[in-house]
Amino acid sequence: MPAPRITHLSEPAGVQPSSGYTHVVVGRGRLAAIAGQMAFDAEGELVGAGDPEAQARQVFTNMGRCLAAAGGGFDDVVKLTWFVTDVAFLPTVLAVRDEFIDTARPPASTVVQVVALYRPDLLLEVDALAVLEEA
Repeated sequence: MPAPRITHLSEPAGVQPSSGYTHVVVGRGRLAAIAGQMAFDAEGELVGAGDPEAQARQVFTNMGRCLAAAGGGFDDVVKLTWFVTDVAFLPTVLAVRDEFIDTARPPASTVVQVVALYRPDLLLEVDALAVLEEA
């Protein structure tokens, strides 16, 4: 049986167990880098002004469209980087994330609180790395 294309190592020896993310995700295939996605619709209009849940849903919808364009999906994501203007949004935005990813095998993740994003009405931005099957 061939080795899996993506391997999740949730509890490396000597590292505190993770909650809601995987410490190490190893992939074998084509790398896709998804630029930071923001809560803009196809016409460039902001979705969910002042609403972290609505913005997170649009961010992940956009990310799903980018992954599909690359020939992949959320199961191929090995790393997410979150930029949030307030870490108090995390429970809400993580609940939305969990609607899109396999919570039993979550990607590696980093969360950074920032003073501001591209526009003052943006509450979060998320970028991703995905490992796709060989073409």
